[in-house]
Formats: sequence, structure tokens, C-alpha cells
Amino acid sequence: MAAPDERRTMAAALPEPRTPADDVHGPAWFSYTATGDQIVWSAQLRAMLGQSPGQNEVSRKVLARYVHRDDHAKALGAITQTWTSRTPVRTTVRLMRVDGGWFDVDCRLEPVKSPDGTVRGIRGTVTDVSARERARREIARLARRGETVQASLVDPDPATGLLTRARFADEIDRAQRRGGGAILIIRVQPEKFGEDPDGVRPDRNADLLHRAARVLEGVVQEGALLGRVGTNEIGLLLAGTSWPMARREAELLVEALRSQTFVLPDTWLRARAWGGLVRFTPDAEAGSHEVLIDAEHAWRQSRDLDRPLTFVAHPVPVRDRQGSYRSRVADALGTDRFTLYAQPILELQTNRVTRHELLLRVLDEADGPQSPIQVLDTAERLDAVYDIDLWVVERAMQVAAEQPATCLQINLSGRSVGDPRLTEEVVRLIQEYAVNPGQLTFEITETALIGNLSEARRFADAIRDLGCELALDDFGSGYASFRYLRIFPIDLVKIDGEYVVDLVDNPQDQVLVRALVQVCQAYGIHTVAEFVQDEPTLRLLRELGVDYVQGYLIGRPSPLQPGRLPSP
Repeated sequence: MAAPDERRTMAAALPEPRTPADDVHGPAWFSYTATGDQIVWSAQLRAMLGQSPGQNEVSRKVLARYVHRDDHAKALGAITQTWTSRTPVRTTVRLMRVDGGWFDVDCRLEPVKSPDGTVRGIRGTVTDVSARERARREIARLARRGETVQASLVDPDPATGLLTRARFADEIDRAQRRGGGAILIIRVQPEKFGEDPDGVRPDRNADLLHRAARVLEGVVQEGALLGRVGTNEIGLLLAGTSWPMARREAELLVEALRSQTFVLPDTWLRARAWGGLVRFTPDAEAGSHEVLIDAEHAWRQSRDLDRPLTFVAHPVPVRDRQGSYRSRVADALGTDRFTLYAQPILELQTNRVTRHELLLRVLDEADGPQSPIQVLDTAERLDAVYDIDLWVVERAMQVAAEQPATCLQINLSGRSVGDPRLTEEVVRLIQEYAVNPGQLTFEITETALIGNLSEARRFADAIRDLGCELALDDFGSGYASFRYLRIFPIDLVKIDGEYVVDLVDNPQDQVLVRALVQVCQAYGIHTVAEFVQDEPTLRLLRELGVDYVQGYLIGRPSPLQPGRLPSP
């Protein structure tokens, strides 16, 4: 407890409570006379401002201290209008108290005229309207929040209208906490009719999956949830369903798709479908991601054995699952199912493409090159991603050696960045391919699951000592943004495309991007804006001080050709 003297000191330091205008008898007013440049204000106005009763006159310069700086122009405009129009004017401004607080007032300004009609002064009547303006600002603030906060976390997949894989996994976790159930994943792809190659055209897969989703929605039991969990995969969550009932449901759904004729915009076709059904219980060590992996493995077994369904009554043990997935990664690497694309990055100062980002793609059996997000997410969670990252790094070294004038940006997973083996491999590969380290920028994602921060920092320091650069991808999308700027020697920050895609029409995103650019400039970091798709966005990013841009306006990702990078 503070001593009596300390309490008196603390009390003296606090501002005196302001007397509400309603408690001050008589109107609050001031008058200004041009002759002598003097202002006289009433005792009531002095009390509102926290002035001592003895102060009767102040100059305009002194009074300016009592108008909120953001309202100076507004107040001056109202005074000028009153003076020139010779008519009363009303305005609402904020006035500052001596203690540093401020309050809102309605001010009626009236001209004071000489006998010949010329204006010789102004009289203002002031009314405290703080309660009204506070309520108005709160309504406006809530409206802005309503406009800027995402209404729901349920982001539908644009092609099917179903839950995305991430949201579907969230629902599995919720269902597992409440009790048991089952997960069904169905792989759907066009059936080839005879020798007609059009029957399996890749661009028809999206239409097929969309119609398959509608078929399943019409057949599933009430309360079941559907999600798009892969390129041609639809997941079904059967929460609280017994295992016999789940098996029966799975058989009906797979058969419904196999027997259905799908009418597409320019043709009709039948579908091939395989399913994998996995049971889960609340006490199992497998979470949503592990159950999804098991169900995906089960449908592949169905396809390999040429049967409609594979049932997994008990989730695979963690150790077996990790070994199985590492085998799948090794098989994909050994059979060239991974490939690299490149996307150009434009430097705004020179207006030239000076960099390319290398992007991993997975060659899917039915739909050509696909985003590797699903594969990498699973591999990272099961600690099986290192070999994939090493494959990407070595291919990047080959490209850099073949094209010594180009700069490449290479994406790495958080697990690999925290793996002590990676630093040694990068050094070895740079020496083996005789690559100029200045050509290489290694990107880590802000939301990456960095397993060992100390090793990740060691990797960052080591590659920068070599002459490479370090970039932070998806800046602003997670929780670690500013912390990463302090603990890693970042050279380049990539502003998450979510804040760029609607930048021209979204003032809130403009404020955020401007702030991110200013922070990076203060830290000595270059910035890249992703998802740039039109000229107005490009012009605005120039004005905001962004250093580099990439997106469809600059160039789409294209397959890497031996000996050259794709032209923008």
C-alpha cells in the first residue's frame, strides 16, 4: 500500500474531473474582435477548457491550442465562411482541455457587424455534445468492423461450394472431441470412353467435381458435412455415426457416383469413383490431419485393387503412418511426380523483371500439375518434408547455374529451415553447381511450423554469410510477423495477397499495406506485393512505396524449361 505522501502525490498528478456543460450555469461563449486581435470567453467556456477563472483574454494563437489539431482546418473554414458570407454558420469540432483530454462541441458562429454592415468580429456559442458524438463514432466504428471483419470462417471452395480442406479438418476435430464417427474420402475422375481422348480432358474435372458434389448433397444423411479435400477428392464427415451405418452410407454414396451420368456444358460422361472410410474415436491419438491421410491412403488402395471401397476400422499408428508417408514422398520423387514452375517478379524502380519465384507443383494422375499445398501440409506435419525441400533446392541450383544472370526465390518449409542438415546441403550444392549465392533468395512462410528456432536462425545467418538473401512470405497472414522481423535477418517481405487483391476499392487494406511498407522501410527491408492483377493496383502500390510486385498482371506461373526461364 502507498504511503500517505505518495497517495497525495499520485492524486495531484491526476487530471481534475471536467464539469459537464449541463452543470455550468449560463451559456458558454466567446467573442473575437478584429481590432486588437482579442478573444474574450465566458467563465463557462473557461471551466469547460479547464482554465483558471482569472483568465479573460487570449490571442488567436493561444486559442488555437484548444482546438483539436485534426479539426483546425474545419474550424478555420467555418470562421472564414461566417466572415465572408456574413451569415451564421454551425460546425462541430473537438476542443482540448488543459489536462490533455478533449470533448466535442457544437459551435454556432455569428458575424458581429459594424453600423455600415462590415464584419468586425465573430461571436460563438458553444454546446457540449460529447455524449452524442461518442455514440455516433461508436456506431461508425461498429459499421467499419462489420465491413472489415470476415463474416464467417466457413470459406467455401470456389469450384464446388463445399468446405475447404482446412475448414473440413476443423470440423473433424470438433466432432472427435464430442465423440466417435467416420470420415469418407471419395476420389472422382472422368471415365474414359473407348479411345475418345476428350472423355478425360483435364479442364472437365472441375465441372465433374462440382456436379458430383451436388449429387452427394442430395444423397447424404441429414447433418453430414461435405468438403473438398483434394484435387478430385470429396470428403464426408459422419459425426456420431456407428461403424455399420457409416459403412452402409459409404457404399451408397460411392455407388451413386459410379452409376450417375454427368451432363457437362459440352458433353456427358460417367465417373470413376473410389472411396476410403476411416473410423475415429475421441481417445485415439490420430487427429484430423492424420485421419484424412488414412482415408486418402484407403481410397488409393481401392483404386489399386480395383474395388469401390476400403474400410479402416482403426486409424494407423503414428509411427506406421510416418513411414508410409515417407515412402510415398520417396516414390513421388523417384517417379518425377514433382515439377517446378516459375513466376516473374517486377522491380518497380527499373520496371524490369529481375527475379523469378520457383513454385512446386504435383503431377496429379487426372488433372495435370496441381498446387502442392495438401502434400506439403501433410508432409510437414509428419516431419517428412525435408526430402521435398532438398529436391527443390537442388533443381533451383541447376537453374541458377544454367542462367547466371537470373535471381531465384526458393520456398522452404518451416520444418526444413529448422533442420540442421539443410545448411550443410545448401553450402554443398552451391559449391557443386558453382552458383553465385547472390542469385538465391530463400523464402520462409510466416505461418510455417518452424520446429527449431535456434537452428532456423543458424540457417538464416549461414546463408546470408554466403551472400544469399532471406525472404518472409505471406507477411500479415499469421501471428509471428513482427517477431520474425526481429529474430531473423530478413531482406525481403512478401505482403500477403489477401490485402492486395482488392486494394484499390478497400481503404482499410490501403492503410494496412501502407503501414507494412513503412515498417519494412524502417527496418531496412524490401517489400513485394503478391496477387497484382490490374493496372490500378500496380499504380497504387507504386504510390505506397512497394519495391517489387508479382501476379497475373506481371506473368502467370509457367513450367520451367531446360536452359531458360519463362518470359513474362
